[in-house]
Amino acid sequence: MATKVHVGMETVLNGNGEPEKLKNNWKKRVIDISGKMKRFPGWLWRTIWNVGRQDPRRMIHAFKVGLSLTLVSLLYLMEPLFKGIGTSAIWAVMTVVVVLEFTAGATLCKGLNRGVGTVLAGSLVFVIEFIATKSGKVFRAVFIGAAVFLIGTAATYMRFFPYIKKNYDYGVVIFLLTFNLITVSSYRVENVLKIAHDRFYTIAIGCAICLFMSLLVFPIWSGEDLHNSTVGKLEGLAKSIEACVNEYFNDSEIKENHDKSSEDPIYKGYKAVLDSKSTDETLALYASWEPRHSRHCYRFPWQQYVKVGAVLRQFGYTVVALHGCLQTEIQTPRSVRALFKDPCIRLAGEVTKALIELANSIRNRRHCSPEILSDHLHEALQDLNTAIKSQPRLFLGSNNNQATNMLALAAAHAARHKQEKDHGVSLSSVKTDSSALLEWKTKRVSEQAKENERRVLRPQLSKIAITSLEFSEALPFAAFASLLVEIVARLDNVIEEVEELGRIACYKEFNPDDDEITVTCEKPPVDVTKNQLPSHASD
Repeated sequence: MATKVHVGMETVLNGNGEPEKLKNNWKKRVIDISGKMKRFPGWLWRTIWNVGRQDPRRMIHAFKVGLSLTLVSLLYLMEPLFKGIGTSAIWAVMTVVVVLEFTAGATLCKGLNRGVGTVLAGSLVFVIEFIATKSGKVFRAVFIGAAVFLIGTAATYMRFFPYIKKNYDYGVVIFLLTFNLITVSSYRVENVLKIAHDRFYTIAIGCAICLFMSLLVFPIWSGEDLHNSTVGKLEGLAKSIEACVNEYFNDSEIKENHDKSSEDPIYKGYKAVLDSKSTDETLALYASWEPRHSRHCYRFPWQQYVKVGAVLRQFGYTVVALHGCLQTEIQTPRSVRALFKDPCIRLAGEVTKALIELANSIRNRRHCSPEILSDHLHEALQDLNTAIKSQPRLFLGSNNNQATNMLALAAAHAARHKQEKDHGVSLSSVKTDSSALLEWKTKRVSEQAKENERRVLRPQLSKIAITSLEFSEALPFAAFASLLVEIVARLDNVIEEVEELGRIACYKEFNPDDDEITVTCEKPPVDVTKNQLPSHASD
């Protein structure tokens, strides 16, 4: 083993002259890669199992897509079918891949848009081809180019119309694609109408298979997803409020979990509400395409569910602010919180009961209980008001002490400002020798160090100035209590929207005898946002 010394650093070389450290690094990398390869099968199995366990319908949808692709592939695999359709069968395969979505409403929306867009494009091509064939070759080329320009411009501009953009954007894209493919190819290809005919039939076959799988084979309804997600949002807000108030009045110290906020149960409860706007609108749109599959066969007001979601988001913003009171820099002492613990916990409990009752009413499609806002809620509000009035010194403080504290802070600020001015004047003294220059540099360095220290301490000084106020101990709790009362006030808006939903959807009347005691296994609600696969560009 050779040794090489280079500028105070010793490296051990092997027989080939390569550093031993580099060799050890390669050994570690190989060991890490082999360890990852050994753990990969277990990780893959856990991922497959967790995705299916979170929502078993995902596995059903995967099997439906696989079966649909197998059926549509028979157009290629079976000789009689291939002779009748030919290579145009590829359009049926592409239709199944693009159209078949997770829910029946999404499949209906895309399938009907694709079918109508293809029919309209084929009809328009037939008219243009009829006119173009009656003219010469040059005029035919100019006419086709002008038609492509005008139709493309008009159709693209129509995509910006709000109603078309919301409901028929995919159909307009398919219309443009089909129209341009057939119209442009008609100039060089004979019998272009056969191309349009074959494509229409293959797309119809693909859409028929998609609709059959979506509507008749274990159908998944967008309306049910929207209905269940609304119930889950109400229950999540109820759990967040209850957990937030219990943690605020907990005997142990509040721990800040900034890095683990995603694992916080309070955060999980209202996160689904704040992120639900686009999901609610998409599910409501797809639900409007679905047939009336309910027992009473009436149309549910899906847009009212969107309004309920909007009110819940406004309600959730207050819950977010309430959760923020647990991580404020200045906290009310626990001895002060204990004075208001009982009315606050009872108030939060009544709000939680009201939200749970709203969730049950939507889940069972019945009206809310007349006693949803019980007398206990008003009693808790009155008790909280009485408890706050019984401690006026916490919120008002003593005027003399407050004035003294403010005067002391002002005097300290003035003295510091005067000292800074004196230092500035002392720099104007005139010394020409080297000792004076050295003294000036030393003083400048010391002043810069003091300035940096002052900048670092300034936030702490402001915090000390705030805490020196006599009523600062009660300020955080005052914010917490005001937000809790604001939650009670906004609860009325949620109840009104849910009652309006029950009236429009013809919910059954509330009957206490109909409530049955059921035992269910506690499981996390299904996150419908993870079931919405991204839509890719059309073919």
